[in-house]
Amino acid sequence: MHSLTSAGVFTVHKPMDARVKLTQAALLSTLFDSITFNCNQKPEARGIDAQGVANLLWAMAKMLDNGQERTPEFNEAIVALLPHVNAQKDQFKTQGIANLLSAMAKLVDNGQERTPELNEAVASLLSHVNAQKKDQFNTQHIANLLWAIAKLMDNGHEWTPALNETVGGLLLQVRPQKANFKPQEITNLLWAMAKLVDNGQEQTPELKDAMAALLPQVNAQKDQFIPQHIANLLWALAKLVDNGQDQTPGLKESVATLLPCIKAQKANFTPQENVNLLWAMAKLLDNGHEQAPLFKEAMTALLPCVNEQHGQFNAQGIANLLWAMAKLIDNGQEWTPELNEAVAALLPHVHLQKANFKPQEIANLLWATAKLVDSGQEKIPGLMEAAAALLPHVNAQKADFTPPAITNLLWAMAKLANSGQELTPELKEVVSALLRHVNAQEAHLKPQEITNLLWATAKLVDNGQEVTAGLKEAVAVLLPHVNVQKDQFVPQAIANLLWAMAKLVDNGHEQTPKFNETVAALLTCVIVQKANFKPQEIANLLWAIAKLVDNGQEQTPGLNGVVGALLPLVNAQKDQFNAQGIANLLWATAKLGELVELNVATSTFESLVYRISENLQFSQKEISMSLWGVMVCCARLALDSNANKNNVLEKHMDDLLTRLENTSPDNEEDRSIMIMAASWLGRACPVVRHYQKAISKTQADFRDQLQSCIPSLRIEEEKSLNSLPPVDLLLPDHNMVIEVQGPSHYVGGDFKTRKGSTLLKIALLQKSGFEAIEIPVNMLWNQDLMKPYIDQIKTRIGIPPQELGSVSFNRGWADAAYVTGEEHLEETNPAKKKKRRRKRTASNRLPPIMTQVSS
Repeated sequence: MHSLTSAGVFTVHKPMDARVKLTQAALLSTLFDSITFNCNQKPEARGIDAQGVANLLWAMAKMLDNGQERTPEFNEAIVALLPHVNAQKDQFKTQGIANLLSAMAKLVDNGQERTPELNEAVASLLSHVNAQKKDQFNTQHIANLLWAIAKLMDNGHEWTPALNETVGGLLLQVRPQKANFKPQEITNLLWAMAKLVDNGQEQTPELKDAMAALLPQVNAQKDQFIPQHIANLLWALAKLVDNGQDQTPGLKESVATLLPCIKAQKANFTPQENVNLLWAMAKLLDNGHEQAPLFKEAMTALLPCVNEQHGQFNAQGIANLLWAMAKLIDNGQEWTPELNEAVAALLPHVHLQKANFKPQEIANLLWATAKLVDSGQEKIPGLMEAAAALLPHVNAQKADFTPPAITNLLWAMAKLANSGQELTPELKEVVSALLRHVNAQEAHLKPQEITNLLWATAKLVDNGQEVTAGLKEAVAVLLPHVNVQKDQFVPQAIANLLWAMAKLVDNGHEQTPKFNETVAALLTCVIVQKANFKPQEIANLLWAIAKLVDNGQEQTPGLNGVVGALLPLVNAQKDQFNAQGIANLLWATAKLGELVELNVATSTFESLVYRISENLQFSQKEISMSLWGVMVCCARLALDSNANKNNVLEKHMDDLLTRLENTSPDNEEDRSIMIMAASWLGRACPVVRHYQKAISKTQADFRDQLQSCIPSLRIEEEKSLNSLPPVDLLLPDHNMVIEVQGPSHYVGGDFKTRKGSTLLKIALLQKSGFEAIEIPVNMLWNQDLMKPYIDQIKTRIGIPPQELGSVSFNRGWADAAYVTGEEHLEETNPAKKKKRRRKRTASNRLPPIMTQVSS
């Protein structure tokens, strides 16, 4: 059988004559029956020695490798042969041991079940390798043995002490024999090392030394490698780099040696080899390999081959190719016509082979389509259709996805939803199903996966995914892992996590104690890593903090410290922010209001606002955010009598308003911003805004009390002045406005630090000629607290109060604190005044940020 197999008698050819196929099958059936019969005889009558066992198993493995089917007779013969490996282990020579392990590896790789008999045979052979003197193995044996072990490991064989010993012993033989390895053996050895490392092999000194010894041989024998060698070598080098071996001496040189070989041999690569090469190149780029001219030339040579062979790729090949192309684009590869044609050629096959993709391949494909869409290639014919074709299969195979696959799927769905993919009921159900599996696999999640999952969840919610109980549970499960692994997050992950948490809160997620604890943990990470954040990350962080504050996040030393640490970085990197970053920064700095000291806010605006007039492409949303931010800065300057007014900011305000008007916004928020800006600049506004009116109980109680004290006073409620947002109370005969300010008007609800929106409204009223009186709602909770305010209003409108003493409503714009009703009463009572001084000394109220930013 060994001779017949070597001669190719049992090789399956396509097409194949039916009579030849029938003859083959009959001959094989007879041979397999004979093997089974002989193996079951007594030793003296068996007629199969150790060499015979090795040759038969090698031949049967080769048959499978050449396309032969596994028949019942074939399986019976394998079962009959395996016990003889252990029984005759002492009689095998080095060649037989190498051939047997290779045969076992090939059988398993072609679907042979890892039965106790097979595992016992492997263990027996490994112990025999360890018992041999290692210098008895020649270069071919060493290469074949390590290849076989790597194949077994790749198919689920467990790491055992005996196996570790075998691998270590064989690796030690590589350097002494390095000059004798042939091209095929060099390829098999590097492939085996890559596979072993990928399956958990420790990066031992023996492994590193063997690699360092082999890599120069790649350069020395570069002209002797056939296409298969080139593909396998580059794949192996990419795998090693992906597993942390990028600093191995000679590795980069070996990559540079192989790349020209790709161009030279481009016409000879099989479909599978083309897949491996493009996958390897994408992995190398993803791990920091420089995109040198050689790299670009190799890729340009391969892409037309993909186009020509597009009908010959299997499901795994299609998934790996699209993944590789998306990775190349993600790492800065230019979108060339050849790349476009290759992607377009592959996409129809996603639909054709959709039933054949395994869970990992589905995850990779959806990730790839999302990446391509995210890079602006959504107009490629068939791209969105390919994604839509895969989604039902996600639901069908949801129980089989690993944590990385679940992460990639949710990330991809979030990206697709953000690019216009409709969140249908079916898609929402898929998301819900995957989130349930997040809960089940939480213990296996890595920092990057936790980050991507929270980011994806936030993006999906922002695009219409309901905040269901399952989603809340998934977030609740992930948050403790953020706390535990906080020291392992890179700067980008920290920024993405805080962005995600801000988005979740902005879409109605509750700020639970766990949630707040996680925010606090991340804020400490921002301080530690502050020097390492990129411009986009700085913008996202400040946006996230402003959103959290806008949704009631309490002031803490950590939060204040982060804002104080990040704002100087804005000025230092001002030329590196894109349009979105500038808009987010202007909006965030304005939204934080008096949490940021005025001179710091002004300096930040001045460092960014000149970029608006540059030739940057601002979207409608970015123009609107920037305009609102500039307005708030102008408002703060107007409200501070000591501040130098900045006409440049108003000039930019005027320009931004014109640009926003030209976009003809149809949403209420943008229209409101246009009305406010037009009012500030004294321009006519083409839009009208209709506001909803809401009267709080405290507001109504104060109005009633004021009216009862001054019956003749005319009071109007929820009145819109100059098309601006309604005021709480208007005294039309006195050009006076009273604003009852609830906790949402203050940072962290502290009734002290006003938000940007509060400051803007007051400044707009003042600019329109009204006297604006602000009363914190906590000063109106009973009639005793109300009385000093009512007395002050009487004084303002010319009615003498009933008793001495007054309270200042219109907060001194250069002053940092209110004089409240309680404080007014204390000023007239020395005992209370003394007591209040002691109380102030013990107060833990946080002051505004005092960081100085140079312009």
